[in-house]
Amino acid sequence: MNTGGGAGVADDNTTTSAVMQFSHVLWRRYQHFLDKSTPLVLYRWIVLAAIAFIYALRVYFVQGFYIITYGLGIYILQLLIAFLSPQVDPEIHSVTDGPGLPTRGSDEFRPFVRRLPEFKFWHTLTKAFLIAFVLTFFSAFDVPVFWPILLFYWMVLFISTMKRQIMHMVKYKYVPFTFGKQRYGKKAAPTDENTGRP
Repeated sequence: MNTGGGAGVADDNTTTSAVMQFSHVLWRRYQHFLDKSTPLVLYRWIVLAAIAFIYALRVYFVQGFYIITYGLGIYILQLLIAFLSPQVDPEIHSVTDGPGLPTRGSDEFRPFVRRLPEFKFWHTLTKAFLIAFVLTFFSAFDVPVFWPILLFYWMVLFISTMKRQIMHMVKYKYVPFTFGKQRYGKKAAPTDENTGRP
């Protein structure tokens, strides 16, 4: 005795699999785009700056959504601290396993490994700005606040957090940036002037 309910289940499964297949294709294209953009560091950061500028223009012209901007600022600060921090905190590592970063010239060289790599930092910042931008189109998130207080409080948080981070860098003698560091690689070909031959 067939009541006709079986056909509806088959249609639902077909629809579900088609939606899942479509979402999988979209995810693969998105991942392919991310993979292609990985070596293009300067262009990625230019695109992020453009997105941040568009977001700032949106907030400026709407004259609202300051609480969204404050939350975005706190999130950016949290990401920045993770970007500037080593993957293994030397303070915790020295208590448990001994010193982790070289403190003398005779110690073994260990390269600086970030807790949050540059690509993930950029990707997360981009997603955060895009989500914040979308939230500015919903009036439920436009909470009336006195924005100078939020700005002052964020600046106090930023200064105190960066002061603590810089003191941590000085204490454990690490630099999270690669520019200005000595690079090893290609050597210049010796010339007659350098060899001292006539």
